[in-house]
Amino acid sequence: MANINDIAKLAGVSVSTVSRVLNNYKYVASDKREAVLKVIEEMNYTPNKNAIDLIRGETRTIGVILPYNNNPAFDQILNGILNKALENDFLITVLPSNYSKEKEVEYLQKLKSKLYDGIIIASRANDWETIIPFSEYGTIVACEYTQHKEIGCSYMDRYSSYLDAFQLLKNKGHYKVAFTTARLKSNSTNQMIEAYTEIFGELQPKYHISDCHSLEDGYMAAKKFLQLSKRPTAIYANGDEVAGGMFLFAKSQQLKIPSDLAIIGQENQPIGIGMGISTVDHQLMKVGAQACDLVINKSTEKVKIPYRIVERDSV
Repeated sequence: MANINDIAKLAGVSVSTVSRVLNNYKYVASDKREAVLKVIEEMNYTPNKNAIDLIRGETRTIGVILPYNNNPAFDQILNGILNKALENDFLITVLPSNYSKEKEVEYLQKLKSKLYDGIIIASRANDWETIIPFSEYGTIVACEYTQHKEIGCSYMDRYSSYLDAFQLLKNKGHYKVAFTTARLKSNSTNQMIEAYTEIFGELQPKYHISDCHSLEDGYMAAKKFLQLSKRPTAIYANGDEVAGGMFLFAKSQQLKIPSDLAIIGQENQPIGIGMGISTVDHQLMKVGAQACDLVINKSTEKVKIPYRIVERDSV
């Protein structure tokens, strides 16, 4: 199999000239470019991608640290990233972490090893003090707000969206309001609790259930909430699939929605549209697309993506 030295010898040019042609540099004499391209065609030569990457100093590959690969919200972020990467001829490598601190660091080490041009962190377990040193080796972008200048971010104002959702329920006459979250302790959970207490006052622990990710989780959460002696009249679910499970349980108990139980979900997913469930849409595909754009442009800019509340038949 021919190599770059063979191409240079047969074309009568230097190895560096062949490299410039392979990398489509402008400043190569037309006769030399034609000679190199002719030999490449005759030899059916396929350039080694790793060698070209080393010459260019880039891989055109972005790593995406993703806690789960079967979560509708993270799927939306990933879809936005993939679409933007495709538009710009970048490759995406999904790096599942399951919120393991060790896994996250292992992936960041790959940035140090120049396997990626940058890394997008959809959600994280490590603190920023652990992550920031790796920004020396490539662009790191988060899908949440961070004030650290070394890290770019494409983010939504979750706290304001939670305030608006709870205020909407309160305006509809609901004061016994429950909610679900994915994790018991996380930045978004803390913001949810803070927004709740601002609108309704002290949170009763029985009105908060964590570890909710799926339709089945939503079904079981609604069952627990509605078995309480002072059951909630409204529930804010941390995803439309979770809200869909709550909807199905309420229907199984012959409850009318929204007069007996109001439900609001998150992220404007197909199941919520089909069931007519109101939702807080954080426009996660736009969050992902913007995060990818920041990595492609090696930017540490902070970009806020607006949210919207979509009212349907469930509140």
